Amino acid sequence: MAAASTLDAPLAAMLADGRALIAKAVAAEPSAGRAHASAYAALTDRLVLAAFEEAQRRYPSPNPTAAERVSLIALGGYGRGEMAPFSDVDLMFLTPHPRAPWCEQVIESTLYQLWDLKLKVGQAIRTVPELIALAKSDMTVRTAMLESRFLGGDGLLFEEAQSRFTKEVVAGTAAEFVTAKLAERDERHLKMGDSRYVVEPNVKNGKGGLRDLQTLYWIGKYIHGVRTPAELIEAGLLTRAEYHRFDRAERFFWSVRCQLHLLSGRAEERLSFDLQRELADALRYTDRPGKQAVERFMQFYFLQAKIVGDLTGVFLAQLDEQMGRKGRRFALPTFLRRPRRLNGFVMDRGRLSIAGDNFLAEQPIRLIEMFALAAREGLEIHPRAMRAAARDARLVDQVRDEPRANALFLDVLADRQRPEVVLRWMNEAGVFGRFVPDFGRVVAQMQFDKYHHFTVDEHTIRAIGLLAAIERGDLSDDHPLAAAMFRQLGSRRTLYVATLLHDIAKGRKGDHSVLGAEVALRLGPRFGLDPAETETVSWLVRHHLLLSHTAFKRDLADPKTIDDFVAVVQSPERLRLLLILTVVDIRAVGPGIWTEWKRRLIRTLYEAAEERLRLGHKQQGRAEAVAARQEALRQRLDWTAKAARAHASRLPDSYWLAEPDDALLSNALQMAAAGARIGDEAPSVTADGQEDGATRVTVFAADRPGLFYRITAGLASAGASVVDARIHTTRDGMALDNLLVQDARGKPYGDKRHRQRLIKHVQEALATTLPPDVPLPQPSRAFAIAPSVTIAEKASRRTTVVEINAADRPGLLATFARTILEQGLVVHSAHIATYGERAVDVFYLTDTEGRKLAPEAGQKLRAALLAAASEQPAPPTS
Repeated sequence: MAAASTLDAPLAAMLADGRALIAKAVAAEPSAGRAHASAYAALTDRLVLAAFEEAQRRYPSPNPTAAERVSLIALGGYGRGEMAPFSDVDLMFLTPHPRAPWCEQVIESTLYQLWDLKLKVGQAIRTVPELIALAKSDMTVRTAMLESRFLGGDGLLFEEAQSRFTKEVVAGTAAEFVTAKLAERDERHLKMGDSRYVVEPNVKNGKGGLRDLQTLYWIGKYIHGVRTPAELIEAGLLTRAEYHRFDRAERFFWSVRCQLHLLSGRAEERLSFDLQRELADALRYTDRPGKQAVERFMQFYFLQAKIVGDLTGVFLAQLDEQMGRKGRRFALPTFLRRPRRLNGFVMDRGRLSIAGDNFLAEQPIRLIEMFALAAREGLEIHPRAMRAAARDARLVDQVRDEPRANALFLDVLADRQRPEVVLRWMNEAGVFGRFVPDFGRVVAQMQFDKYHHFTVDEHTIRAIGLLAAIERGDLSDDHPLAAAMFRQLGSRRTLYVATLLHDIAKGRKGDHSVLGAEVALRLGPRFGLDPAETETVSWLVRHHLLLSHTAFKRDLADPKTIDDFVAVVQSPERLRLLLILTVVDIRAVGPGIWTEWKRRLIRTLYEAAEERLRLGHKQQGRAEAVAARQEALRQRLDWTAKAARAHASRLPDSYWLAEPDDALLSNALQMAAAGARIGDEAPSVTADGQEDGATRVTVFAADRPGLFYRITAGLASAGASVVDARIHTTRDGMALDNLLVQDARGKPYGDKRHRQRLIKHVQEALATTLPPDVPLPQPSRAFAIAPSVTIAEKASRRTTVVEINAADRPGLLATFARTILEQGLVVHSAHIATYGERAVDVFYLTDTEGRKLAPEAGQKLRAALLAAASEQPAPPTS
């Protein structure tokens, strides 16, 4: 082995020097990604050939027999001559049959030298018959062989393999290969999120990434024998303009991939949040007003991914036409239904198409009419027509203000059946962003946070699709209240336009809700809305976050919360519209964002506000609602009337309004069990209930200063994340706190042993004089969230409401609770909301005398909380 290490030293030096030289070139010319990829492949060639030649020197064969032959072949991306810094080195060693010992020695020696260099080598040792048999049955082997490249050794073996591969595998199997590659692509997309607009995309395998471009090249090579992507033009699969878009996207993705590998120090393909800022810097993006450099970089990334999707559509359509002429279609979907009126458009294999190449340009309104016709008749649009729409999209500027064009657009937007599908087609053709330039500004625009899963345009289109699904009744089980409200709306198109515009001003300098409301006032009349509808759309855009922010950040049992909310909403129609808009906005953020907890809070706020708007400000329903819930609980309990009355009178009205039915029952049984333990004053802690996708931890104990802090510190030490906290004080001085907690995966604690561990940690924290500090890891370096503390003096009549925004981390709630305790204040209610990496914690506080905070106390608290959020010591106070 020592000798081998000595021999391998020149290879190690060659690798180190070569990588350093290319890394220097990458830093100097970061956008020349494909050139860098070629340079890495060339460096790998030198290493592999040097190792192969060294192996032959180690095991000389002066008079080789016919069996002592080896052909060294590069496969896959390496065979194509493109490699990222840490890509796999895919090699195939072809040998005659049977293999000679000399062949085994040379191959083994070559591989050991490459492995000693810490290269990740994928190797296969095959005879020509073995290769052909495998290529016939395994599409991965077939694709790898498609890009094979001879490196060294016996050239005749490689030529034999190439010839037999073409004749015995490729010939007559075009449709089979295309179908397999498309199925493989679809499966890969599903694994990667099935969207081009996921906020941490995979540059190699994600939808719209490098692999999608390579798939087009593989298909062209398999069917037409093209040797470079540029030859796809001669093959008739791409126009010259389309190839230039292909080329630019490919160069960009290679630049990103090379930088990604270098920054990670490994074969990393996912653009994680932690790396996106560094990538933006490396690729020399800069900040602009209202948009960070990282957002500009990611917007360009998503635009390229969108282009890849567009090219895929026209490429496959052209291929289908070519194969159709030979009777070998690979089964693009066909639709046989005939529309009622074509208005000059034609049908091509059941798909809506155009009468001639200049059909759309002759009357630019057809650019909108085509999509409206597709929506109305439930038709697919032929890729030839999509190609023409993308080419002529700029002409839609001429008809942007025409009433008929806007009416047609509104038909698409408010289509009950599939507005999401047709609007996405419009967006991919570039027509949508040209017709509504404000929407064009948010196309491919990401929001640099962990909360939003999609770009702004994709989020908006998904929200519109959800709106239609609710209207059709498809989501009645998920959203029964929203579905019922839809049937009561005075103007459904108002809601569709508001959904389109709710995030239209994202990425501009200023509050996007305020700026978006101004956009709505301008666009409403253009779309054909009357003044009342336009005003309502503007109001909805301005206040589209009102319902969710109130529901998630305020105490819904506090009458002042409902008063303030209703004062802004003012009408039942606005309330109905706002409810539905809120539902689709949250649902369209991404999977897992909509939860039962959010559903219950939203419904509770809606019902309280609806009652207030219907009955006025006398709160006639509050006492009745409390009495009804007390009676419902009494019927579920096997208690005497006297015991039930005693329990009911022990708790304030706010408790009866805030807690769900299961919590009321569980709390009553826990309080009764604790009361039955004569002489035992130990706190009662349970963790058995499950509520809104979380485990309910309930503490019933004598109230004392710092109780809430001890509970949250105990939960934090157990690794639990608190998602909601409802704090109650009985009329006889006991505390009843219900906290909803989740594990590190965001799930409830299903295992009884884990729930017992929660209880143990809380009991230990309650038993100590002062619980130990909870270790707090630093938040992700990807997100710089400046903490803020807002004191809302008028949000409640009897308490001071304090809202804290900070980077989320384990133990954050306990940190704030301790800070509040140190300030000598009492927590009456806490509301925890998390938006990706951002935590929003709201506390309802008083001093120890039960009074709202004095101005000086509020400022002192604010400074202390800011210091706690920043993990810095609080400044000294006089």
